[in-house]
Amino acid sequence: MELTVLGGLAVLALVDSTSFGTLGVPVWMLVQPTVRRTAVLTYLAVIAAFYWVLGLVLLIGAEALGDVAGSLTDLTTSRAFIIAQLVVGVTLFLASFGFTRKRGDARRARRRGRPTRMERLTSRAVGEGASLRTVTTVAVVAGVIEAASMLPYLGAIGLLTTAGLGFVGNAGLLAAYVVVMIVPALILLGLRLAVHDRVTPMLQRVNAWLQRSKDEMVGWVLGILGFLVATDAYQRLQSLG
Repeated sequence: MELTVLGGLAVLALVDSTSFGTLGVPVWMLVQPTVRRTAVLTYLAVIAAFYWVLGLVLLIGAEALGDVAGSLTDLTTSRAFIIAQLVVGVTLFLASFGFTRKRGDARRARRRGRPTRMERLTSRAVGEGASLRTVTTVAVVAGVIEAASMLPYLGAIGLLTTAGLGFVGNAGLLAAYVVVMIVPALILLGLRLAVHDRVTPMLQRVNAWLQRSKDEMVGWVLGILGFLVATDAYQRLQSLG
């Protein structure tokens, strides 16, 4: 495998490590007055396992798709398909503005003292009475909510499909990828347990920034993706005349 592929995977994994599911929820758990170490570790283990299994499914699907790629060529170059692509791109671009509105709604909800949906979800995993089963459920739900917007992760799956390692090799590399995804949260957990008084203000600032920015970050990703998809479709339609 080329070093450029490994480097690309490492960068993508680090980007994925800053998502709300892999960092935001753990930070929320770490800023509580009492940190439940077992709950945090369970959450991180479950969300890493979720993304590993999801990646395996995507790799299997990509391999199956490659087997029928020849028969799909005519379909993807047809005018009807390109028009559908244009519609999807425009829809994604317009949907991105909804996340900016959600950020405003979330800000107003916080001013009224009402938690956002993700805050209500996360609170189930940080309460004193929260069981490990509840923490596991929160991790899976957070993964499902975020999976569709994690474009770096999808890009990593694309790199793996071209690495030529075979399924077993890809599965091993994907396992390393999801471990890197949770490393920042593990480091913060270690710091929180070792130097509680020094690191708590920093964790509170990180938590506040993630709470403010998570919807807007998704909106930017959707907007850029929609623009690129729509632009590509428009250019292809122009070439067809």
